[in-house]
Amino acid sequence: MLLNVGPQHPSTHGVFRLVIKIEGEIITEATPVIGYLHRGTEKLAEDLTYTQIIPYTDRMDYLSAMTNNYVLCHAVETLMGLEVPEKAEFLRVIAMELGRIASHLVWWGTYLLDIGAVSPFLYAFREREMIINLLTELSGARLTFNYMRIGGVKWDAPDDWIDKVRDFIPYMREQLKGYHDFVSGNEIFLNRVKGVGIYSKEEAISYSLSGANLRCTGVDWDLRKKEPYSIYERFNFNVPIRQKGDAFARYQCRLEEIEESLNIVEQAVEQFPNEGQIQAKVPRMIKPPKGEVYVRIESPRGEIGCYIASEGKKEPYRLKFRRPSFFNLQILPYLLKGENIANLITILGAIDIVLGEVDG
Repeated sequence: MLLNVGPQHPSTHGVFRLVIKIEGEIITEATPVIGYLHRGTEKLAEDLTYTQIIPYTDRMDYLSAMTNNYVLCHAVETLMGLEVPEKAEFLRVIAMELGRIASHLVWWGTYLLDIGAVSPFLYAFREREMIINLLTELSGARLTFNYMRIGGVKWDAPDDWIDKVRDFIPYMREQLKGYHDFVSGNEIFLNRVKGVGIYSKEEAISYSLSGANLRCTGVDWDLRKKEPYSIYERFNFNVPIRQKGDAFARYQCRLEEIEESLNIVEQAVEQFPNEGQIQAKVPRMIKPPKGEVYVRIESPRGEIGCYIASEGKKEPYRLKFRRPSFFNLQILPYLLKGENIANLITILGAIDIVLGEVDG
């Protein structure tokens, strides 16, 4: 039997179509069909100034817009040899790590909704709403923040904003304990995810997986540690790693990443400089010198990269993003072949894709 899953399906997490062939309840073939959300960001960028491109990055991985903002700005700054003020870097790191927590909360809530648990979704969005409120105060927007600027950030933090972030940290830690009590040891949940969607370290590397999808196989790879950017080398944090490479290992990695992000935010808040500039001196019309640059950073979904080819003009000659959701999705047909159809959504959800990033 030929069966369509999506593109209008709540558990495909966006307009993602999956055409599967089944014999009885066993999947014999799975073909992902993407492109329903393609907006041509990279091509559009060729007619935009570098500052005008920033709002387009919000709409790729719209669950971690701050990270997308940063990778573009970081690439242009690297090409121009710009030194970003310390205070701006602190604001960037705090914003990105809060965004990472919010992104993982959306994943946690929707993943459990996918496999039949309704209540966790409500708790996840309760905490996420608090983070979104903080980022709204900082940027003026709720989802597509458009906060980063080449050379710094758009605005300074409001007077009491750092204190609000400081107060949020112990609250979130307490809720995270509740998540583990509520879900992580639940027998029904464990039966649904343990031993499902297994792949090896070698397979993860050959498919160019990154983020939790790579670290769940025992690979110690996090760009914040291995190739530190911004001011990440100032903070002490661990890289969550698991060995089994199944859906539960990916679950564990992401929840532990929330804890580590809280550790980073806590240190950043304590070290936050009250004085200083939030924007480097940049020309009104930004024209990076002729040349090429590629930078990569750690997004909630893995390694996001930005390549820019410049001809010394106000628009890039070529812009290319390495989008982790697109690469991570590649392993899905391999994982689904021979699986029971009941495990389809469990396996897909554990990959954690955002379709705006898959399609570009």
